[in-house]
Amino acid sequence: MADGIKQASDAGSGWIVGVDVGGTFTDFYGFDRATGTIQLHKTPSTPDNPAKAIVSGLRDMGASKALPLSAVTNLAHGTTVATNALIQRKGGTVAVITTRGFRDLLEIGRQVRPRMYDLKADYPAPLAKREHRFEITERVGPEGQIITPLDETELEEIAQALTAIKAEACAVCLLFSYINPAHEERIGTWLRERLPTLAVSLSSEVQPEFREYERFSTALLNTYLQPIFAGYMSHLEQELAELTPKARVGINQSSGGLMSIARARSFPIRTALSGPAAGVMAAIHTARQSQRPNVITLDMGGTSADVALIRNCEAGLAFDREVAGFPVRLPMVDINTVGAGGGSIAWFERDGLLKVGPLSAGADPGPACYRRGGDQLTVTDANVVLGRLSARGLLGGSMSLDVAASRAVTAPIAERLGFSIEKTAQGVLGIVTANMVRAIRAISVERGHDPRQFTLMPFGGAGPLHANAVARALGIHEILVPLAPGILCAQGLVVADIKEDLVRSRRLPVVDDSLPELQTLLEELAAEAQPWFEQEEIPVEARLLQVSLDMRYEGQNFELRVPVDVDVAAPRLPEAKALRQLFFEEHESSYGFFNPEDPVEVINLRLTALGALPPPRAPSAPEGASLHPEPVERRPVWFDEADSHDTPVYRREALAPGCIIPGPAVIDQFDATTLVYPGDTARVDDALNLMIEIAP
Repeated sequence: MADGIKQASDAGSGWIVGVDVGGTFTDFYGFDRATGTIQLHKTPSTPDNPAKAIVSGLRDMGASKALPLSAVTNLAHGTTVATNALIQRKGGTVAVITTRGFRDLLEIGRQVRPRMYDLKADYPAPLAKREHRFEITERVGPEGQIITPLDETELEEIAQALTAIKAEACAVCLLFSYINPAHEERIGTWLRERLPTLAVSLSSEVQPEFREYERFSTALLNTYLQPIFAGYMSHLEQELAELTPKARVGINQSSGGLMSIARARSFPIRTALSGPAAGVMAAIHTARQSQRPNVITLDMGGTSADVALIRNCEAGLAFDREVAGFPVRLPMVDINTVGAGGGSIAWFERDGLLKVGPLSAGADPGPACYRRGGDQLTVTDANVVLGRLSARGLLGGSMSLDVAASRAVTAPIAERLGFSIEKTAQGVLGIVTANMVRAIRAISVERGHDPRQFTLMPFGGAGPLHANAVARALGIHEILVPLAPGILCAQGLVVADIKEDLVRSRRLPVVDDSLPELQTLLEELAAEAQPWFEQEEIPVEARLLQVSLDMRYEGQNFELRVPVDVDVAAPRLPEAKALRQLFFEEHESSYGFFNPEDPVEVINLRLTALGALPPPRAPSAPEGASLHPEPVERRPVWFDEADSHDTPVYRREALAPGCIIPGPAVIDQFDATTLVYPGDTARVDDALNLMIEIAP
């Protein structure tokens, strides 16, 4: 399964490995900083215990002698454990301690329906039952003043109740603790001493921001995940200590940076979207290599498709997201997800219309062509029927595909529709394309961005197969396929920086008189970042600080994130007039207007501490690559026409920089398959990325 690619030499020595666990495959991207060698590997995921696939994949790579495990110095991991645990609700008993009178806040929420036109739809029930939510006498005011002192005599009774219900974890969520956390910290200290096996999360530690409902929900989700994640991390850490004894392990965060295992144990909710975030980080790296600063990403795997918009090589951050139906207030890469993957199943709705997804065949049993017991038509089967995937199979031929099985599961649907098998397969792909187009329009057109001004970057195992249809539907004229699209999320873990997000909530007007208090908050955050830099052993020259303010007009409900440039050595905020101007520019970009006369206020001050790692350099051409490669075979392939095309098939590693491939063509590689439609032209750029020009 491994595939070696030479890359230009990079500073340093030792191997760095990125591991991304997906719904169908677990992907590995290894890079040797001494020789510039890249090793790619894929192995089927093990949903019951993702660590099994990680350990087995590393052992396979080590056994092949291509990657000496003893030489691995850094290992980065993108995980789906947190998301899956919330979806399946497979955690233990969790409790909440809150300010007296706020026991039901988690159920009251915002009184907004989850689906506007569905009067029966409801949010999922809180992870802590009502009888497991305990009130305590205390009150902190909106300025941080102590209104009612904490009644510590009530803690013993609460501790006895926690023991009686066999609580495994407890979230402490008090009103206004984001301004004055003293009461939360006292309760946390008392619980950790009195009940040492109890996992405890303080809302003032998880995310100290205003809006108590979102803060309480995030803290509860975090504490719910702590026992699950602690067990997973301990098991993985033990296995990796034996396999890669020199490796420093980093866990990817939803905001797109790495954190230590110890930090991940304390704040597992930060990993909820870590895999898709890694793909966006790799997409930014690829976009820079190919000098395409504005791209729309399409990460299509086995279960879902994730899309994101990148402007000027920067991805947007979202702070209010839902994970498994629960609100989360944390910085996350702004990704829109739709249930459209290679394993998405075609089925008939009660109205007789054909649907595709969100139900997926996943890794087990998988599509019918995998020969693992799958008996329903999937997107992958449709691609096999149309000749777009080689019968030789995936992963360099090690995973053969059964064309007859794909045609057999397509036949009943074709008979019901009255179509040929090929037309039915094209219809299935048309539906899944429409699903992905809607997801992209939500992050582009609906936010004022014209997708025609962007390059589409498909990746994931299935992305390059569907890129042309998606691009044409959106009017996009250029497609950028990375060097290793099926492993890109794992590559993103290799190029990701080490990262820590810090925040302070204060509601202050943007006037000169408020600047001293804002500057004090910034200095507090910068001081808080210094021990983190030391703990993570980040060299002084690699330390970076990113600062932003959440700002809004007075009276608005929601804020805009306004980045501010600061000096790492002595971070200082600009004058109020300059801050207002930055806000006006961001408001005009988001809403199309601004009013310079209206008062502006700050809600949050955010600081991101970064340990910048040197990214791998642009790759060099593989040995044997040619400007005029010969096809390895020709086969009939259906594109959008009723008839097939006699289509040449090329190997990706045979294409040298500058090579031009006219469509129709199929480009096979270890981790993905790319289609070049009739009339289109593919060109390999200097970074070995594939640029496809779509014919008008």
